[in-house]
Amino acid sequence: MIKAVLFDMDGILYDSERFYMDITVRVMRSLGYTGPEETLYAVVGTTAEGTWKILYDLLDGEYPGRKIEQTWIEYLLQNPLNYAEAMFPDIPETLKRLQDAGIRMACCSSNTPSVIRKSLKQMQIESYFSYVVSSEEIERAKPDPMIYLLAAEKLGAEPAECAVYEDSAPGIESGKRAGMLVIARKDDRFLQKQDGADVIVTSAAQMADYILKEVRQ
Repeated sequence: MIKAVLFDMDGILYDSERFYMDITVRVMRSLGYTGPEETLYAVVGTTAEGTWKILYDLLDGEYPGRKIEQTWIEYLLQNPLNYAEAMFPDIPETLKRLQDAGIRMACCSSNTPSVIRKSLKQMQIESYFSYVVSSEEIERAKPDPMIYLLAAEKLGAEPAECAVYEDSAPGIESGKRAGMLVIARKDDRFLQKQDGADVIVTSAAQMADYILKEVRQ
């Protein structure tokens, strides 16, 4: 029986992937990248460090990773994401449904604690999550299972009692390696492989339907 749902954040609570990809494309073009946009899709689902490494390699080492990072962050600061506007519309009601059913929830993101707190507060959904696990609390990022195993431990649930709601290939692999049910939100915009998921849904509401059906059986 599923007792806990562990949520990724980017691309799951809000639709940020296109937003961040647009920044990546613009920054890379400004630094002289002339390759296809599709090659940049490799950064989806990676950590910040992983992203800078991929972009550094695509620029043939012409710019240090720190320069790429600074350029990207400067652009973001000038064009910030409005998390409330980007939030998937069914998220608040979905979280309430799960909470009312006694399902415990955690947000598990490779982002920094400050970004996670800011986004959850702006979306006004922070109260639904019993715990938040950030990049600062884990030694190994997704696809390593550490982030989801730590969240399960904090919630007092066994891995087999947890469902992971993800969208990226590294996140899906992380949940599977943790021994958990993995439900993926369908997103084929960035060539993400999602065939490793146990279930693929089109919305958070559909994910909750599946979880609550399992709970009631």
